[in-house]
Amino acid sequence: MEIVFLGTAGSLPTEKRGLPAIFLDYMGEYTLFDCGEGTQRQMRIAGINFMRINNVFITHLHADHFMGLPGLMQSMDFLERKKPLEIYGPPGLEDTLDHILSLGTFKPDALEIQAHEIDEGTVIKGERYTITATRVSHTKNSLGYCFQEDAKRTFLKQKALALGIPEGNLFSKLQRGETIEHKGKTFHPDQVLGEPVTGRKIVYTGDTRACDAVAELAEGADILIHDGTYSQEDIEKVEDREHSTAAQAAHTAKKADVKKLYLTHISQRYPDPKPLEEEARAIFPESYVAEDFLKIKVPRHK
Repeated sequence: MEIVFLGTAGSLPTEKRGLPAIFLDYMGEYTLFDCGEGTQRQMRIAGINFMRINNVFITHLHADHFMGLPGLMQSMDFLERKKPLEIYGPPGLEDTLDHILSLGTFKPDALEIQAHEIDEGTVIKGERYTITATRVSHTKNSLGYCFQEDAKRTFLKQKALALGIPEGNLFSKLQRGETIEHKGKTFHPDQVLGEPVTGRKIVYTGDTRACDAVAELAEGADILIHDGTYSQEDIEKVEDREHSTAAQAAHTAKKADVKKLYLTHISQRYPDPKPLEEEARAIFPESYVAEDFLKIKVPRHK
């Protein structure tokens, strides 16, 4: 599993930071969280084939989080993408996409776009993972997302062989959790599977003030990607603009007992983000300010 930060700026792009976009590669399945202006160019620079993106999740309908979609959709259409592009987001998404597709003279010929307006709860149940959403404290319909890998159980091959089960199709069925019969005997998966190992967990807040909903969503996460727009010195800015300070994000990470915190949506007023990182690390040592094109490998649990 790999995360690539494609855009880490807050509201306005800077010379070093693009607008919000987080890329996730899970076993060759590409997912994008937010799609700020210029995201497809960022993917080109990062060496990511945007034609392979299956799902896009928009946290909220502020322009800095979705205005990369028009160019991305037009490029996919130009390259004659055959597979539908699934776009998920809060209420208002469908109207927003309709407006985008009515701009200028662009009308997709090859690309099929499927919009899904969502609320809290399970959004996708994949073959090996689940993506859920929760309301966060920003605009009325702002969402944060959690990617949760399914728990896994190790197949105990030697134990299966000792029970007289031959390698092959019967092994595969037991690994899938199916009960089998062999030579008049019934075997259950629990006989040849180890204890469940919790899967990897990634949480992305989008824009938000510090709130209990994020702490609950992120509980035990490997990676928490949290709004860190401001320094605690500028706390007066936070209430009016509904964002978080680096310190507030760190308190959330500590409360949720996550492994690592990455701050994003960094305001242009902090060309040197080191003080933000120090502020967060004073509370939660495993805190980092994300930079554009930062890549993170998330190791498997053992």
